[in-house]
Amino acid sequence: MTDKDPQGMTETHDNLDAALRALRIDPERKRRGRRRAAWLRYAVIALIGIGAAGYVTSRSQLNPVEVEVGIAQRLDPGAPTPVLTAGGYIIPHRKVELAPKITGRVEWIGVEKGDTVTRGQALLRIEQREFLAAVDRVQALLAGARVRLQELEAGSRPEEIERARAAVEEARSNVANAVLELERFERLHAEGAIARQALDAAKNRHEVALAQYAGAQQSLDLLRIGPRREQIELARAQVREAEAALRLAQVDLDNTVIRAPIGGTVLERLVEPGEIVTISFIGGRGAKSAVLSLADLGVLDVEVDVSQNEIGKVRLHQPAAIVADAFPDRTYRGTVTEMAPEANRQKATLQVKVRIAQPDGVIRPEMNAKVTFLEPPRGQGGPAKVFAPKEAVFTRDARSFVYLLDGGKATERAVRVGTEADGRVEILEGLAGGESVVVRGVEVLKDGQRVRVKK
Repeated sequence: MTDKDPQGMTETHDNLDAALRALRIDPERKRRGRRRAAWLRYAVIALIGIGAAGYVTSRSQLNPVEVEVGIAQRLDPGAPTPVLTAGGYIIPHRKVELAPKITGRVEWIGVEKGDTVTRGQALLRIEQREFLAAVDRVQALLAGARVRLQELEAGSRPEEIERARAAVEEARSNVANAVLELERFERLHAEGAIARQALDAAKNRHEVALAQYAGAQQSLDLLRIGPRREQIELARAQVREAEAALRLAQVDLDNTVIRAPIGGTVLERLVEPGEIVTISFIGGRGAKSAVLSLADLGVLDVEVDVSQNEIGKVRLHQPAAIVADAFPDRTYRGTVTEMAPEANRQKATLQVKVRIAQPDGVIRPEMNAKVTFLEPPRGQGGPAKVFAPKEAVFTRDARSFVYLLDGGKATERAVRVGTEADGRVEILEGLAGGESVVVRGVEVLKDGQRVRVKK
């Protein structure tokens, strides 16, 4: 066995120690790595937060917020003063529900929903075959009744009278022959030439001849006199009865065509060809009692409920300003035309109708609308005033602002406010009047926010 070199072993141990030192982790280096990893995590979290904020911001800018808007009104010197604002619905002044007067199957409909019709225009037709047959039958009965009446009124014809006179002469001749025969048989019987039975037969023939003569004479007298007055009156009554039946049948036939009672617009079409309509309500999936709904959209009202506590501010013929929620940039003039004769006990309100002066075809029935009742000016002079809905004004850092609707965006505008009354705030500075201001959704808006007006 060869002895190992002590010097070589020492070098080996030195190399091993150096390798171990190289593998050992430097604490300072470890701390620096930990700090670097922490900063990296913080940077990633910050970038994620910035990205999320940017996403939320961009999303809020790209997705418009739904809002409701109102109008800032400018009241010039001498202009009427608002005293009350109430919400309601636009309704047609005249609305007609068309229903059939007869029962039958719909054969034809000539209008669609939204069509404009004129008064008297044919809108719907029910099958007519049964009603045409009824008219033909009654016309035949009427013709027969008229012929019978004419016959009675004309009396007997000369030919009939002559025939009756001839029958009378014939009967007289038969009586004369029967008299001669009876006299001869009486003599023969007295002489014993014939039996009693032959005499009795001759007497019977004589009586028959007398009866026939009396009947013929009576017939001749009746023909000369003509029909009795009662017979003629009966015939006339039968003619009138047939004429009335014909009118009734014609009315039923006319009722198969439903015509527009007013000029207007078709609001609803409730039946289709082939369906059964009836004069009574059945409902469900049976026959229908209503077929069409019409309204004159040229005359519109706004129906509002006014609180009993505020009704003292409203009177007949009072002027008003009307703004439909769907078109806040349009203002219509109106006049109070109707106030209900009694209040609604449950709601503690009184129904009021305001006539829209000049409907333009844009506003439609059943739209929401706000009515501002006005008082005529009591004097002239003074500066113009601007009023905005109370809901449009918000406060931040002791300052007042509104959001203006500007090309699909909400623009913040600082204002100076004055007194508040009847849900409206006087704007001393910041608005000139006529601007569209946001009244619903203000709390979530920011300057420049995209918005969409709620319909």
